Amino acid sequence: MPETLITNTQQPIDVLLRRELTRLGWLGAAGLAGGCFLLGITWFWQGALQWFVQAELVWIFLCYQTMQRLPLNRPAPKELLYKDLGWANRVTLLRAWLIAAVAGFLFQPWPEGPALAWLPGMLYLIAAVLDRVDGYVARRTGQSSLLGIELDTISDALGLAIASLLAFSYGQVHWSYLLMGSAYYLFHAGILWRKSCGLAIYPLPPALHRRTWAGFQMGFLAVVLWPMVYPPLTTLAGFAFMLPAVIGFLIDWLIVSGHINRQADDVDRRFAQLTHFGQAVLQPILRVIVVVTLVVSLLESGLPPLPAGSPDLMNNIMIGGFILASVTVLLGIAGRYFSLILVTLLSWYYMANPLLPVDYVLFCSTIWLMLLGTGRFSLWTEDDRWLNGYDGA
Repeated sequence: MPETLITNTQQPIDVLLRRELTRLGWLGAAGLAGGCFLLGITWFWQGALQWFVQAELVWIFLCYQTMQRLPLNRPAPKELLYKDLGWANRVTLLRAWLIAAVAGFLFQPWPEGPALAWLPGMLYLIAAVLDRVDGYVARRTGQSSLLGIELDTISDALGLAIASLLAFSYGQVHWSYLLMGSAYYLFHAGILWRKSCGLAIYPLPPALHRRTWAGFQMGFLAVVLWPMVYPPLTTLAGFAFMLPAVIGFLIDWLIVSGHINRQADDVDRRFAQLTHFGQAVLQPILRVIVVVTLVVSLLESGLPPLPAGSPDLMNNIMIGGFILASVTVLLGIAGRYFSLILVTLLSWYYMANPLLPVDYVLFCSTIWLMLLGTGRFSLWTEDDRWLNGYDGA
């Protein structure tokens, strides 16, 4: 069917989609107004009003971006429009609303109180979890769309930028972590600059790690926005999470700008060799480093790991967790899952013990192992399949 005929027959659906998005936009605005009222009576009114204005501006921006992309609410460029936004896109818009709510806390002091202090981090955590849910809903309902892909990218990029700026303003990460939050926008600004100069843009091969690493960055930012862990631990974790991602962005830029010819056979062979080196050498070595440095750290700090007077049960849980995580990481049994558990245990451990030089190596190596995977000679890598897979596919 010619595209013009598709456009004519779909005109009423365009109107329905705009009406649905307008209703959702007003519903989101009403929700922000209600949030402003609740913050006003539990926090302070000046901060609540500033929160409302900032959140409302970001919500309007996201609704506008969605409105501009409504013609993409179809499974493929030549396919018919869906008659409604679908539950997957509605979930993504809920994510966008939560990100707008997080943006309201920018340029303000960290809220105080047993509940309010947790609010920015919990809002962003829910948005991060829904990032996995919207794709699942789209595939299970059979309504995957080009619009959903666009909205997902916009929400991810803006959410990372807002959360990283908020974490920096709270003193939780070093200013350099803002490079991570703005990397997507810097990357695409570079592409627009090359286009304006008439320079070629080269295709970027797909890579599973981009999506997985973005998910880990969201999880990290959600945790550092909780009033539970503080510098220097959060600063160190920020460097560890940021380094592989920034290197990945730099390599991607060299590819799209033509400095690395990814289509050349010799370059493709070098990338394959680099991947093999990482899986066969680097990642197994990281497993050994994690276990060795953990043992050294515990010996230097002394046992039990928690301060005197701590319940024996808590000490036993921590020691048991360290032993279980060490064995599974060393053997490569769901190593990424247990690296995450080990990062959690270490964060708890460092609340009561100072960071020694060996701990910097231990903590960074554990995070990198979680990001990269356990590599060759692993006994069970179901965690890789789940992290790199698509729920509901």
